[in-house]
Amino acid sequence: MPPAPSARCRYATEWTATKLRWNLSVDPAEAGALQALAAECPDAIVQFEPAE
Repeated sequence: MPPAPSARCRYATEWTATKLRWNLSVDPAEAGALQALAAECPDAIVQFEPAE
């Protein structure tokens, strides 16, 4: 997690986009952490293109 609170939403969206792009699995602990971060970032949009 980045030390600057202002970077948390960007970190969360980029992390999520990477997981989605590469179809990577998420364990329950990671899913919970990402959901908690997402709750702090209601205006964040995750954009990605699936890897070929």
